Amino acid sequence: MSLSELEDLWESWGDLNVSETFGNISSVDAMVCATAFNRSTLLYSMCVLYTFIFIIGLAANALVLWVNIRAQRDSTPRHETHMYIAHLAVADLCVCATLPVWVSSLAQHGHWPFGEVACKLTHLMFSVNLFGSIFFLACMSVDRYLSVTQPGDNEGGVRRKLIRRGACVGVWLLALVASLPDTYFLRTVKSTHEDTMLCRPVYPEENPREWMVGVQLSFILLGFVLPFPVIAVFYTLLASAFTRSSTSSSSSTVEQERRVSRRMILAYIVVFLGCWGPYHAVLLVDALSQLGLVPLTCGLENVIYVALHLTQCLSLLHCCFNPILYNFINRNYRYDLMKAFIFKYSTRTGLAHLIEASNMSETEYSAVAVENPPQI
Repeated sequence: MSLSELEDLWESWGDLNVSETFGNISSVDAMVCATAFNRSTLLYSMCVLYTFIFIIGLAANALVLWVNIRAQRDSTPRHETHMYIAHLAVADLCVCATLPVWVSSLAQHGHWPFGEVACKLTHLMFSVNLFGSIFFLACMSVDRYLSVTQPGDNEGGVRRKLIRRGACVGVWLLALVASLPDTYFLRTVKSTHEDTMLCRPVYPEENPREWMVGVQLSFILLGFVLPFPVIAVFYTLLASAFTRSSTSSSSSTVEQERRVSRRMILAYIVVFLGCWGPYHAVLLVDALSQLGLVPLTCGLENVIYVALHLTQCLSLLHCCFNPILYNFINRNYRYDLMKAFIFKYSTRTGLAHLIEASNMSETEYSAVAVENPPQI
């Protein structure tokens, strides 16, 4: 769900009663509930938080993308996981780029002044890249496990490179397909109780509630139920592979390196669960309440509205965490970052050559610590 749809959801709740419905988005009968919180304060607070995510996420992912593009020009062989990392940075960057539009709408209490074409295109860009970011994280977990447990020769490396490129294309196509249904139903409509325009989905009049719940459940399925087990299982298997290999080595340095890798793997799983789990849990409660499986009381109505805003903000923080977890903590990335700046501003000094030699020694050390090491 986009940020504007959260506003629409609240309006649908506020206008529903035993005798009338809100547009054609839902025909659920409900009592008119008093707002138990300061709505303006919440919305303006969310604007500040989204602005923070926009600034940090845009800067961090732009830096990651710039460093990866420069590193690809280097003749030094690199682990092909950087292909997924580059696509992940593009996806997170595009998600952050749409935030100013949503912030502008939120600051005007849901008013959409940009027209229907912008409504559809902005939502499509937001949704495609949000799904793409999640799917690329799942692809990386599988790729890293296979890279450690099934090291290949040169011929296998070429085949895997082709598979990775095909996977990237498949991820973007799947993200596009997953985003089309909700985008198709988006319209700009006039609010029933204010002189404002809303960017919101308008579902078929015969069964609007079923359509809305179906879209919500599909987002839960594709955004969490399917990718999170993949991420958790393959990273757990990768950590287990490190544990098994550590028993055959008596080197304390090697064991320390693998211990750090296992902690990073745990961080990948916990951060994804912490960012996306709460939002999808609230979205599921909302879907169940629309189906009548959970009684929609006034208290729950207010809690869902606040929780949807807060948990979506938490989920978008993942665009800021991804560059840190998958890039800035990685010493090879830090080397590429330093080298990029040194080659840009100090190409006539010998400092770049010193860092090049230092990185080569670290690479040799990593090769001893982990056979065919993944970019963790």
